[in-house]
Amino acid sequence: MNRSALALVAALVCVTPWSAEAQRASKPPVAAPTEVVNLNTGTAAQIASLPGIGLKTAELVVQYREKNGPFKKIEEIMNVKGVGEKSFLRIKDRLTVAQPKSEK
Repeated sequence: MNRSALALVAALVCVTPWSAEAQRASKPPVAAPTEVVNLNTGTAAQIASLPGIGLKTAELVVQYREKNGPFKKIEEIMNVKGVGEKSFLRIKDRLTVAQPKSEK
């Protein structure tokens, strides 16, 4: 290899992020585990902990549940004023309507 080719390789190595530290820095951060909220048993405060859901909307979710009975599927939260499709898509992984397991 001649000197100019060697210099080119050396320059590329210096600017290419091959180190483990550089590779870690380029990866997106892993989200911390988040709590799942049961729409049928959650308090307004628990529901308000969901991203983009304020206390007022959380109270509307509780009122909807009291008026209409338990949610049968998580998509029903979009029937509550203030929760649209975008909000639902943001929080759907943190929602459940599963009945708690009864103890024997």
